[in-house]
Amino acid sequence: MAVAIRVIPCLDVTDGRVVKGVNFQHLRDAGDPVELAARYNEQGADEITFLDISASSRGRETTREVVTRCAETVFIPLTVGGGIRSVDDVDALLRCGADKVGINTGAIAQPSVIDEITGRFGNQVLVLSLDARREAGMPSGYGVTTHGGSRPAGLDALEWVREACARGVGEVLLNSMDADGTTDGFDLEMIEAVRQVVDVPLIASGGAGQISHFVDAARAGADAVLAASVFHFGVLTVAQVKQALDAAGFPVRLA
Repeated sequence: MAVAIRVIPCLDVTDGRVVKGVNFQHLRDAGDPVELAARYNEQGADEITFLDISASSRGRETTREVVTRCAETVFIPLTVGGGIRSVDDVDALLRCGADKVGINTGAIAQPSVIDEITGRFGNQVLVLSLDARREAGMPSGYGVTTHGGSRPAGLDALEWVREACARGVGEVLLNSMDADGTTDGFDLEMIEAVRQVVDVPLIASGGAGQISHFVDAARAGADAVLAASVFHFGVLTVAQVKQALDAAGFPVRLA
């Protein structure tokens, strides 16, 4: 039996609140993370992803408190990313109730941390958050970025994701920095390019604006589809996305 396509709302959390913008700019408040998580749980979300976009350690402590409250409220997997640099960071979040942890900048700075984390906790807990955008100077045409897409890392996206998977990450969250928050659709060419070089589950993120975009991403090879704005501001529900995927012939877990 085919594995169900997962539908994942994403909560960008800063100072204990969910925010959303376009290309990580012009952020606006989207609500309380625990209330939103409960709503998405009721709508049939398969997982929830939290991204801590607070730069300070105080912000990180706030996010850990939010994760703890959400883990006590909802009973679907929680993935948490933002500021993960060590085994100890992962350990702290798992103790708060996270099921998986996303890593980006920390792995770019020290790739061996992937080996260390997966060696201790297993590859099922580690998600590579691949923040990529089109970059003409790169062999594949896609470059890796950090800091919300604002800083090029000097890495080819396909070369980096191959290395990260070889080191043991269990899943890839592909964030299109060009499409983020635009609601113009996922970057399908990028999804297809990454799909060709990785065997682990691939989550498509960035650009969802209407029902057809989610179906397109699944057709391009995504194992899961992630979105924020369309869910937070009531444009679409998780259930509507699942119904569309089901109608298009993709297996989904219907509530």
